Amino acid sequence: MARVFEPWAYGDAPRAQCFWNEAASLPEQPALDGDVVADVAIIGAGVTGLSAALHLARAGEKVAVLDANGVGWGASGRAGGFCCLGGGKISNAALTKRFGLQGRKEYRAAERSAVEYAQGLVEDNGWEVNRHSKGETLLAHTPRHWRAMQDEVTEIEADYGVTPELLPAEELRQNGMGGPFHGALTIPIGFAMHPRRYVEQMASAALNAGAKVFETSEVSALERVSQGFELRTVQGVLKAKRLIIATNGYSSEDIPKWMRARTMPLQSNILVTRPLNRDEQLAAGWTTPQMAHDTRNLLHYFRLMPDGRFLFGMRGGVYATPRVTARLRAMILRRFHRMFPAWAHVEVSHLWSGLVCLSRNATPYVGPIPGMPGAFAGLAYHGNGLAMGTYAGMLLSDLVCGRAPHLPYPDAFAAPMRRFPFGLSRRGLLVGANAVLGLADL
Repeated sequence: MARVFEPWAYGDAPRAQCFWNEAASLPEQPALDGDVVADVAIIGAGVTGLSAALHLARAGEKVAVLDANGVGWGASGRAGGFCCLGGGKISNAALTKRFGLQGRKEYRAAERSAVEYAQGLVEDNGWEVNRHSKGETLLAHTPRHWRAMQDEVTEIEADYGVTPELLPAEELRQNGMGGPFHGALTIPIGFAMHPRRYVEQMASAALNAGAKVFETSEVSALERVSQGFELRTVQGVLKAKRLIIATNGYSSEDIPKWMRARTMPLQSNILVTRPLNRDEQLAAGWTTPQMAHDTRNLLHYFRLMPDGRFLFGMRGGVYATPRVTARLRAMILRRFHRMFPAWAHVEVSHLWSGLVCLSRNATPYVGPIPGMPGAFAGLAYHGNGLAMGTYAGMLLSDLVCGRAPHLPYPDAFAAPMRRFPFGLSRRGLLVGANAVLGLADL
């Protein structure tokens, strides 16, 4: 496999201290062994692949999912647990320029539909995922961002059909949002959850519906054959009429070859503290269960979990070696202590990292793979994949069967995925970009 990051990023070390690992309960699935035949082959056992598998299996399709590691091993099982609006990094101005006003409306409608679809899966299937938070809160880290935030209310109402709540700086602490913030805007769409439980219950539902999931089954070769596709692993061969690629930030550049330079992986780092008692929460002024993030370009995202632990995440890692990761982990601790100095003494019990996935289009891609009839891909959620990945999987289950999606499927999702320049060396583009964005955050 040809991948962008150093081999260390694709091993177990970055996820060894992941808090969500402790809740893992799904029995290990077998590796692909011998010849297997399916209607649809799916590469990737994260939320996108498993959502597609669940919907296809319930529709009577014979589905086989292959993963190089295991269910939820990648970003899906390491996420911050924010099921919220997002999935892209594109402005309304850019959306309107590229797809027109109607295209912009359809894109924003799909963002909201993604959250509602994930919520419906949780509720309709009775999944226990430790849900909390009434929407998501955006916190202004400068007075300038607070002023801009107040001007965004009308646009948010037009995009999502809801009215956000504004809180000035003097009211934040009494609402449990103490910290170095200059105001807050809460959009009442979305919720926080335990991502590992979510992905495992999705996998269980797919298995119960008849899907097959094969772990430790890295695809080493993919070939288009007369009857569809042939996927080879070390121990077996999977033959399928149709194919879905759902590997996101952990994609190989050559499976299929169309993937080359289509994505830009980026490292995200998360820490979790020991449980904080009520006095400790009050000392910092953060007592709300709201999921939140700040207005920085290289944002911080955080939430108080139901058991009193505090989760704090940070984006921006371009390289993944033990030495670089150690520096990033030291940096996230400094940022956490700077934002919440009252917790400088609090033990951090878990600290891990994983890869999010960007596209040059700044939007997710959910659509056909050019030049490969019967093959489709869903990827590039820009760090907001729990809702959007679930939604993409549902859309792919329709597309791969030749059906028009029954929920919003904007033109932006199917727009041809542009390549990044410089091939395997393209991460260098992010070094300068992150430096500029970091300066802009000051």
